[in-house]
Amino acid sequence: MPEIPERKLRIDFHVHLGVYTFHQPWVTEWIRKTHPAGYEEYIQRYNDPGEFEELLTAEEVDYACILAELSHVTTGVCTNEQVREFCRGRNRLIPFCDLNPHLYTDLGSELHRKVEDESFRGVKLYPTYQHYYLNDPRMYPLYHAAQDLGIPVLIHTGSSVFKGSRLKYGDPLHLDDIASDFPNLNLVMAHSGRGFWYDRAFFLSRLHANVYMELSGLPPSKLLTYFPELARNTDKVIFGSDWPAVPRIKANMDAIRALDIPPDGVENIMGGNAARILKLC
Repeated sequence: MPEIPERKLRIDFHVHLGVYTFHQPWVTEWIRKTHPAGYEEYIQRYNDPGEFEELLTAEEVDYACILAELSHVTTGVCTNEQVREFCRGRNRLIPFCDLNPHLYTDLGSELHRKVEDESFRGVKLYPTYQHYYLNDPRMYPLYHAAQDLGIPVLIHTGSSVFKGSRLKYGDPLHLDDIASDFPNLNLVMAHSGRGFWYDRAFFLSRLHANVYMELSGLPPSKLLTYFPELARNTDKVIFGSDWPAVPRIKANMDAIRALDIPPDGVENIMGGNAARILKLC
């Protein structure tokens, strides 16, 4: 009998709040389509952090990374303060701030404040929505700070359906500079180059020890089509759901578990790799 690997933590690396300060109407309508009935009641119920932790329990998720977003033009605004308060006192909820370079001038100092004074444990970047290249020199103080602080940087890569998005900023190739210049900084590619750049995302995660793929927004049944050699790379792949746009977290985890991937590799994807990056183990 093959040895059954020890169950590692189940970590969802990509969760948004259901209730933003404001959503652009096209975002609300798109998410509503994933909830054929009871969308408003669902969103309002899980806007309570206690109820949301109950949802995580039902979905068999141990920890969730909760993401701020300051994308005024394209998607909407979920402030850093909202995320901080939602996660306050709840160890299962891991807050990630957003520092839009059009809104902050001293990105390095601001990130230090967010982590050291406000207890954020990661940062999420939205270049496709906020219109900047990842290797723009003005971003380098943020990367310096994140490396010094030992926190991961999660980055939207690939396509988006939302108005105002600019796909050229989502090319993961720009991470090659960052990974080389900051070798001790963990860089996580949300959506793994979705649409245009699956091959680049996979190659970069193989090339750089500090670059990881993240699977939010990708249909699990298509993963081995997008990444035929995924089984060779399971130590560099992280699960994310993109909740609430993808409400069935456990269903996606079960679908990944059913793929032709070794059981220990599945455990790495479901939480082992994220736990290491987040220093939960």
